[in-house]
Amino acid sequence: MTKEYPPEVYGGAGVHVTELTRFMREIVPVDVHCMGAPRDAEGVYVHGVDPALEEANPAIKTLSTGLRMAEAANNVDVVHSHTWYAGLGGHLAGKLHGIPHVATAHSLEPHRPWKREQLGGGYEVSSWSEKNTMEYADAVIAVSAKMKDAILEAYPRIAEERIHVVLNGIDTQLWQPRPTLDEAEDSVLKQLGVDPDRPIVAFVGRITRQKGVEHLVKAAADFDEGVQLVLCAGAPDTPEIAARTTALVEELQAKREGIHWVQDMLPQPKIQEILTAADTFVCPSIYEPLGIVNLEAMACGTAVVASDVGGIPEVVVDGDTGTLVHYDEADAASFEKDLAEQVNAMVADRAKAKEFGKKGRERAVEEFSWATIAQQTVDIYKSLI
Repeated sequence: MTKEYPPEVYGGAGVHVTELTRFMREIVPVDVHCMGAPRDAEGVYVHGVDPALEEANPAIKTLSTGLRMAEAANNVDVVHSHTWYAGLGGHLAGKLHGIPHVATAHSLEPHRPWKREQLGGGYEVSSWSEKNTMEYADAVIAVSAKMKDAILEAYPRIAEERIHVVLNGIDTQLWQPRPTLDEAEDSVLKQLGVDPDRPIVAFVGRITRQKGVEHLVKAAADFDEGVQLVLCAGAPDTPEIAARTTALVEELQAKREGIHWVQDMLPQPKIQEILTAADTFVCPSIYEPLGIVNLEAMACGTAVVASDVGGIPEVVVDGDTGTLVHYDEADAASFEKDLAEQVNAMVADRAKAKEFGKKGRERAVEEFSWATIAQQTVDIYKSLI
């Protein structure tokens, strides 16, 4: 059970569900119950909002979809929910049909208080739904060891033995170095006007406080002369953060050349071209349970400069596949200054950056296989039946 599923995938949880189900289907039969537009794929069932609640708070609309999911999942052995959006559906399906419920925590509502701006009173509803999901699930999957610690802190009623660490993964056949610029067919970098002779720094992510986009744009003002930024950032959480980001980017573009802002969601081949061409990928997140996007950059053979929050240090090895920058909520200015310094250091030594990228690719292949993760997940199911 999930909110996101192809073609409607906009975040890490959606990527996780897409790849996990693809590889699990090589082991066991899998049905997907999701939200959004109709799909015609086999084994995929879409559930909409109760028509009587079309004008309700988004959190209430989501819960009504969960009721429909719970009713529909009447022919399975295990129900597995992802994020609070599908948590109520998973919880009720487990109770209604007498089957185990597994819940994966991709993030935690108590650690994302800024969502009040987005959901209003619905944030209290989503927080309740997540708490209920986590505390009553037969098993909880954390996408990193750091995430397991966070779950225990946020929900101390959960017995530690019920929490299993199963890392996020990456398909390194899909995500790998791609042709760029003149060698690429229909190059997005050429369309943007990126100069191949100047260093390239890349970012891919949603415009949300969690992803630290505003910190990156402020840091970019201190990038060395000639350094270009390809900022793939869209889908803002609120009109307010959209307006702030627009103002910051426009101010930056007025001060320096080579700031390329892509607001539309690009197809994977174009993202892969950008990541491959970049001298470094930068991840300024202030909250990140694991960070699939860093794995995507590493799989494309790109060095990473990232904040040291959440599960990121379990992916990016400081001094080996990239550089970690300390984030302190109380000192954003120092974070932005240090981010700029480490980006400048990375792009100044292109040979070192290439070596980091090579090791990052090797680490992604060896440590983050989706086939392994799918098997670990199925093993958890079997332990509950």
